[in-house]
Amino acid sequence: MHNIYFSLLIMCGTVYLIRLLPLLFLRREIRSRFLRSFLYYVPYVTLAVMTFPAILKATENPLAGLAALAIGVIAALIKEDLFITAIACVAAVLVVGFF
Repeated sequence: MHNIYFSLLIMCGTVYLIRLLPLLFLRREIRSRFLRSFLYYVPYVTLAVMTFPAILKATENPLAGLAALAIGVIAALIKEDLFITAIACVAAVLVVGFF
């Protein structure tokens, strides 16, 4: 039989170590241009990896999700604001959903 408190203790320890290890080992400023540029893009890549499958599976029709993704990328490339991009993506899902 599994002990839930033991499982919680292991999970808390794991999360704590993940947050503590960079503080212990990275006391100096990172001077490597490659590593600094890599770490700069990590939040954006993580967000993209989490949202990309959700966009495609958000509707019953994967084609509607793909259309919304394409419209969102195009709107972002022409530097539209977030509200207009969201409205354009919803409109794309509605239009593709009718066909």
